[in-house]
Amino acid sequence: MPCQTSEELQHLVELSKKYAVNGKVADYIPELGKANPNDLSIAIHYPDGRCISAGDISKKFTLQSISKVICLALVLIERGFDYAFELVGMEPTGDPFNSIAKLETMVPAKPLNPMINAGALVVTHMLKGNTVEERINRLLTFIRQLAGNPNIEINEKVARSEFETADLNRALCYFLRQHKIIKEDVETLLDLYTKQCAVEMNCLDLARIGMIFSMDGVDPLNGKRIIPGEIARICKTFMVTCGMYNASGEFAIKIGIPAKSGVSGGILGAVPRKFGIGIFGPALDEKGNSIAGIKLLELLSRSYRLSMF
Repeated sequence: MPCQTSEELQHLVELSKKYAVNGKVADYIPELGKANPNDLSIAIHYPDGRCISAGDISKKFTLQSISKVICLALVLIERGFDYAFELVGMEPTGDPFNSIAKLETMVPAKPLNPMINAGALVVTHMLKGNTVEERINRLLTFIRQLAGNPNIEINEKVARSEFETADLNRALCYFLRQHKIIKEDVETLLDLYTKQCAVEMNCLDLARIGMIFSMDGVDPLNGKRIIPGEIARICKTFMVTCGMYNASGEFAIKIGIPAKSGVSGGILGAVPRKFGIGIFGPALDEKGNSIAGIKLLELLSRSYRLSMF
């Protein structure tokens, strides 16, 4: 079923676009710095297969930190709850997503949650497989299944650009390896992690993934359970408490839906039992979230009473 353009959504997009001027694209990753800061698009995917959209939803972007919640779901499926949370915590943090500060004061030095970079690196470390290729293909297969799109690929240029500029993530990895949280070669793990972050899709793909999370892990279009209900619940809880970096508390109050952002400007939203949302707006605020995308979600949530609280 093709995605229908919505005049109501387009109006909200035009209102929100004005805020992009106050943001900045993530140019510390050179390939992401090439994005047009004025872009803003949204797709909403319903469980009955209907889709409405506004903006150019054909534009592709990389998942970046949105991949963290999807990778967590796969690791929990394959490794189980106890295995995963022995090495990474469940608590929100007020620190930036790439901070090392809490690791230095925690005993043991395990990351606070899977949505900050340190925690995500540990979760990616848990992906099953003997080679980077085997592990990334495992994740890619899972993502394609969630999105219902077998053509989703990795943007190799973005992956390479991230790998070459990943010194802060290297530092996190070496710290975690020193404390026996990570037990593999740092460059191998970073190769895998940067490829994971560089998985590329459009708003419609992202909205479909959000829809499956919103339906507790079942794909309502074919009746198949892709994620066990309890794992979908855990992932959505992390999205509420930690999904928008250290702006998650404010986001929960103003918008109140499970969501995960990435520094490419993508936002995955899962309105429980209602629909999935995919947004792309590459101009970021100081916390690393899409500035126009957040405004768009705020207008949506207020207009249609989407908050779960």
